Amino acid sequence: MCVIDRPETTERLEARTEIRTDRLILRPPVAGDVAAIAKLAGDYGVTCMTTRMPHPYAEADARQFIDLVARQDPGRERTFVVELEGEGAIGCIGFHRTAGAPAEFGYWLGRPFWGQGYATEAARGALKWASRDWGRKAISSGHFADNAPSANVLVKSGFLYTGEVQMRHSRARGEIAPTRMMVWLA
Repeated sequence: MCVIDRPETTERLEARTEIRTDRLILRPPVAGDVAAIAKLAGDYGVTCMTTRMPHPYAEADARQFIDLVARQDPGRERTFVVELEGEGAIGCIGFHRTAGAPAEFGYWLGRPFWGQGYATEAARGALKWASRDWGRKAISSGHFADNAPSANVLVKSGFLYTGEVQMRHSRARGEIAPTRMMVWLA
């Protein structure tokens, strides 16, 4: 499947940096989020379902992550903390891009916040933002084949399966896992 997206750009975009949904705020991560991110991402059940997060995950990893996000080119990548009022940071969501491919969507939430609709709500808010404010018409994503809850979130958020299965490395697992690829079209 070939998906055409707007041409890659390095120009600075003036898109909103905060997204509000019914229950959540998606905003850039700040130093004050380090402890919450490290605590939630310290759960192997979270990190083993991602490609990039190490396990164990410590405060140094959270600081490094926040520094990395601060250096992102907003024309190519955007990362948000998912904040729940009264709880603070409960996870992260964002978009990254590799040359020649549509922006790729990924997210994670801490285990205490699973099964309450927060991931789907955050995903829908982020995708709406990506289309309206960031100008994206196509977004790719994928989930490890053994992660049915993530599959459900992506389907409820409007992603469609492409039929492609990629073998992707999970840093936390230390191994390659089959990843079912999906696409979202604005």
